[in-house]
Amino acid sequence: MKDILKIIVIATLVFTTSCGKKATAIVDNRTVVHVKVNSPSSGNNSFISASGKIEAVQNANLSTRMMGFVDNVHVNVGNKVSKGQLLVSINSTDISAQKAQVDASITEATAAFKNAEKDYNRFTALFKENSASQKEMDDITANYEMSKARLEATNQMKNQVNAQLSYSNIRAPFSGVITGKFVNKGDMANPGMPLISIETPGKYQIISMVPESEITSIKKGIKVNVLVKSTNQLVTGKVSEVSTSTKNTGGQYLVKILLDKTVVNLLSGMFTSVQFPIEKNTHKTSLILVPQSALVKQGQLTGLYTIGNENSAILRWLRIGKTFGDQVEVLSGLSANEQYIVSADGKLFNGAKVTIQ
Repeated sequence: MKDILKIIVIATLVFTTSCGKKATAIVDNRTVVHVKVNSPSSGNNSFISASGKIEAVQNANLSTRMMGFVDNVHVNVGNKVSKGQLLVSINSTDISAQKAQVDASITEATAAFKNAEKDYNRFTALFKENSASQKEMDDITANYEMSKARLEATNQMKNQVNAQLSYSNIRAPFSGVITGKFVNKGDMANPGMPLISIETPGKYQIISMVPESEITSIKKGIKVNVLVKSTNQLVTGKVSEVSTSTKNTGGQYLVKILLDKTVVNLLSGMFTSVQFPIEKNTHKTSLILVPQSALVKQGQLTGLYTIGNENSAILRWLRIGKTFGDQVEVLSGLSANEQYIVSADGKLFNGAKVTIQ
């Protein structure tokens, strides 16, 4: 019993002593980051956005129909060329030998034809005077026709050889600029293999692929806005072609947009975002849009910073949709009445202490 009383007395003294001490205050030593915030803007889904790529309206990849070693490449990438200018020479020794044989055959056939023609004219005059028989006239006529046919055949062989020779000398089909050189001197050229690419700069178009769910809203001749992603500049254009089949385009419809003249520096291969206007539908829900500059990307994840409790930065992961100029659609992860951080004068991290300017 005495032991129990001692324990109770000691516990009472400890409790009394603890209560007598003052509580230590917790000090927040985090650096305050000054930030600017904004609310998501809303927009009506009155246009369709699709990716595309710029290319010259007049462009070509040149190849050959014959196999042979490349004797010489007369141009380099960036060279300006005129129509008919020699670009690539392919070894054609065997074709040149065939041409010499054909020329000899033409000389022989021409001589035989002229001789047969003289005999034919002579026997025709004799036959009219009843000085030649019908049999002789038939034989001379047959010989004349065969000589004529052989001469025609050799001339056609010459045309064939000349056509083959034209494929050994690749010439520019139009005036333009060399944009690609895919062979060098000594390489083996194969039929159908691209050798040189050429384009006429100054007039550009966009090749865009549109899914089947949206292709019916796009009509030929409509005006569109185009965002050039590399420069973040807007240009305008007009739909010049709308494909009606996906047979060779992987399930998407090909749409061509002819770009208007612009001072923006455009180059073939630049990626773009094309905005096709469609008829407004009052039943469509408003979009939640945020600027791309406010987004934070980590690997495959995309998010932005919002304001949490006690003025702390909270990294919110988003599911984003289409791009509309410099803004992007937020499908989930952010409501229309929430504020997000647009910019900060210091480094932001999850849980950072912030103050709104």
